[in-house]
Amino acid sequence: MIVSSSERKADARERLLARLLDAFGEDLPPPEVSLREVAARAQTSHALLRYHFGSHSGVLAAMLKAHRSRDNAVLFKTARQGTFDDFVVAIWRTYTRPKQLSRSRGFFHVAGLAAYRPEDFGEFIDSLDDLTTMLASLAEREGAGAEEALTLATVTIAAIRGLLLREVLNPGTHPEDAVAFVLRMSKPHP
Repeated sequence: MIVSSSERKADARERLLARLLDAFGEDLPPPEVSLREVAARAQTSHALLRYHFGSHSGVLAAMLKAHRSRDNAVLFKTARQGTFDDFVVAIWRTYTRPKQLSRSRGFFHVAGLAAYRPEDFGEFIDSLDDLTTMLASLAEREGAGAEEALTLATVTIAAIRGLLLREVLNPGTHPEDAVAFVLRMSKPHP
């Protein structure tokens, strides 16, 4: 079997990403740690990291996308069996667990960088609508029209991310009341 150089490069990138995920577990390397330090912890070279991910920020974005994909796979199982409200609560609980704080900080760090250089963070940006899409399908399943469901899901995810940012900046606030309010806002009014 003949394998193209782009396939080999993708395989090498995936293997390197797996090493990074193994080395850091559920956490992300802090932004203040150098690419050389990240490479040393993953037992690889910083030149390989730079080649496959471009920069420290590229490493963060790739690791964050991989973690979020895993989280979303678990969340999607909840969505198949639950309601819109169940899914919102599951999202909130997933991303406010204490061991998620590093990744939540990383999310906002990478999102901030992507706001300035979206061309460098295409994969990350493309992955941002995964939860919105699933939430919209749940809203449709519960009777909302397609346009209303998408708007409701978009606003709900924006509210969750805003509350999560508040939690990252001021840990321990646990605004469950605010999440309950978001859920009440999503219901039709008489």
